[in-house]
Amino acid sequence: MPDSPLLTAASVAVIALAIAAVVAVGLKVLHSFRDLGTDAERATYKTLHAASRAGQYLRTGLNPAGAAKASKQLRSLLGCDALAITDTTGVLAWDGAGEELKPALMGLAAKVLDGGHLAVIPAGELQLLAAGDGGRPLTPEVERAVVIAPIRAGARVVGVVAAFAPAAGAGLVRATGEVADWVATQVELAELDASRTLLMEAEVRALRAQISPHFIYNSLNAIASFINTDPVRARELVVEFADFTRYSFRRHGDFTTLAEELRCIDRYLLLERARFGDRVQVSLRIAPEVLSTVIPFLSLQPLVENAVRHGLEAKEGPGHISITANDSGAFAEVTIEDDGVGMDPEQLRSVLAGHSDGEHVGLRNVDARLRQVYGDDNGLVIETAPGEGTLITMRVPKSQPRHDA
Repeated sequence: MPDSPLLTAASVAVIALAIAAVVAVGLKVLHSFRDLGTDAERATYKTLHAASRAGQYLRTGLNPAGAAKASKQLRSLLGCDALAITDTTGVLAWDGAGEELKPALMGLAAKVLDGGHLAVIPAGELQLLAAGDGGRPLTPEVERAVVIAPIRAGARVVGVVAAFAPAAGAGLVRATGEVADWVATQVELAELDASRTLLMEAEVRALRAQISPHFIYNSLNAIASFINTDPVRARELVVEFADFTRYSFRRHGDFTTLAEELRCIDRYLLLERARFGDRVQVSLRIAPEVLSTVIPFLSLQPLVENAVRHGLEAKEGPGHISITANDSGAFAEVTIEDDGVGMDPEQLRSVLAGHSDGEHVGLRNVDARLRQVYGDDNGLVIETAPGEGTLITMRVPKSQPRHDA
């Protein structure tokens, strides 16, 4: 049956609407680009966009994968024929023409890597040097000059940026130097990120070392006291002790869940109650919806240990510890409160500032790690006074896509 005129008209209308939609989107994109105004504004936008893209690729430091992607963006910034990035041992990336020069580049860059000074090699001289360093001689029509600028991270030269062009004018020389300095900044940021990670790992090791001599000795003594009088209890405590130490000394992961940390605290308190008996009383009030919240590993247990060791152990008679975890909008809020001896606020400030060694190292390390991970506004909030006990509040974001437990 042939198509009806009505159906044909409808098909034409749909096609026309689709074309109109595509044209509208194209005009919108073109209009948004024109909104940048002058040619200078558009050039600024393109420069910043390329720098932003390249920066993303270099945030893990100087490595072949990141350098290969960044070199494409950086070559567009310089408008050169080719751009190479090296570290101190070899060529990490080459983008553009002239790869016949690649084998000779490390030899050409040797003085820059050693002395840290920018070098310019004119086209004719580059042809001779490249041939002498193992590269293939260039034909006159493809001769190029090169500007080699050092990438400095602090006092060290960690690599070079090499820009190849038919001639090395003053503009290319200055621009290549600026690009190398910009790459150096990205490398230093990557090293800073790595240093922060190592610092966090060191602080976790410090917390484990704190747990090791004090708590393990007392726990084993408590278990030994039950071997003859209550062997069943002694066996149960050995199992709890093994589970606690397995969690505390695990070697993988900087993060855990609130649920896992609470299990660790439960085992810790079982062992402490074996030593203190009814002197340690504990109450928990935990909102189920925050149990899966990701928190830094060993961030709650040291706070509970601080409450036992420095709050209740020095107190006469029984003491009480209250642990709560609540949903507070975008955050999970955890509090640990004890009715122990408390401490002087000035002493607390000194501890958190790192001016006091020895006691309360757990408080300082946890506070420092929270600030490193979540920012300075998300450290511990501690309320205390002599004879008034201590209330510690910790707030962590419920959504942390970059952190895996």
